[in-house]
Amino acid sequence: MKRKLFIIIILSINALSCAQDKNPVNNANTYEVVVGDLSIPWGFCFLPDGAMLITEKSGALIHFKNGKKTNIEGLPDIYVRGQGGLMDIKLDPDYKDNGWIYMSYASTGNEDGGGNTTIARAKLSGNALTNLEILYKAWPNSKRGQHFGSRLDFDAKGYLYFTIGDRGNRDVNPQDITRDCGKVYRIHPDGRIPKDNPFVNASNAKTAIYSYGHRNPQGMTIHPETGQIWTHEHGPKGGDEINIIEKGKNYGWPVISYGINYSGTKFTDITEKEGMEQPLHYWVPSIAPSGMAFISGDNYGDWKGNLLVGSLKFQYLDMCTLKDNKVIKEERLLDGIGRVRSVEQGPDGFIYVGVEGVGIVKLIRKDN
Repeated sequence: MKRKLFIIIILSINALSCAQDKNPVNNANTYEVVVGDLSIPWGFCFLPDGAMLITEKSGALIHFKNGKKTNIEGLPDIYVRGQGGLMDIKLDPDYKDNGWIYMSYASTGNEDGGGNTTIARAKLSGNALTNLEILYKAWPNSKRGQHFGSRLDFDAKGYLYFTIGDRGNRDVNPQDITRDCGKVYRIHPDGRIPKDNPFVNASNAKTAIYSYGHRNPQGMTIHPETGQIWTHEHGPKGGDEINIIEKGKNYGWPVISYGINYSGTKFTDITEKEGMEQPLHYWVPSIAPSGMAFISGDNYGDWKGNLLVGSLKFQYLDMCTLKDNKVIKEERLLDGIGRVRSVEQGPDGFIYVGVEGVGIVKLIRKDN
């Protein structure tokens, strides 16, 4: 009787697991490890000489070239707690002329205790950062360990966009434009606030805010054809979202959501409300998305134009086939590889993926 009960329990667990991993596996792909032995490669970018800069969440910045890793010195003080640490990294669009490198990280700043997301830029001289400038520091600090964001990207006009999560304070921060956190921001590369930002004339508003009502956006990329800003964000239990970000819009968190509390209880009874944007796509159950990139090169045949999203929870690269800004199909690439943290298309047109405990791998399509 006990053995029969045990078998029933195992089969039930397996059935639930299969139900959760509902996207089909695409086996026409493999990978090559480019940079091994990394813990949590939160972000990475490519230098003009073919080298890579890789952030480890624990607070290390790694220069990688010709098989050799070198730790870069001169980093600012980094607040490592929970999901916070050294996060994204991005080159200035005019890097060859100005040498600026942009970073997001958690810092304590001048306030006692806790930390919050900070955006800075610096230049690389040899194996050290120089000319460090703090461009934006979110306030107030918090000792909570969750929801720091934080992705960076530039649009075609040279504006710098970045995301900051709600820092675990969902009932206060995301819907209040006088407070940081739970927002997408837009600034000039030197930290100045664009004069046409949506809330520059709003009383007491954080004028760097570009959109609000977000939970924890850990993916952001610019559509290669339309120039639109695409993000994804972690929902609670269910309700991870893909959004196209528009100026001044409210994306609803936590007033509307397709998710529930981790305990199984509801925190809202509505999934839509006038004045709040619907997601382009949402996942139930959550896949825990991190990293995001479009395939715009020709190395992957008819995958060109598809959107790639990393899954921390289910440990694969989610390939989303799009039509008219809708996800019409999803497939699991690199299935079971590990927690996918970051995704970038390299200058060679190949997709590179940061995987926790593995490193940076290059995606290879086998049937192309």
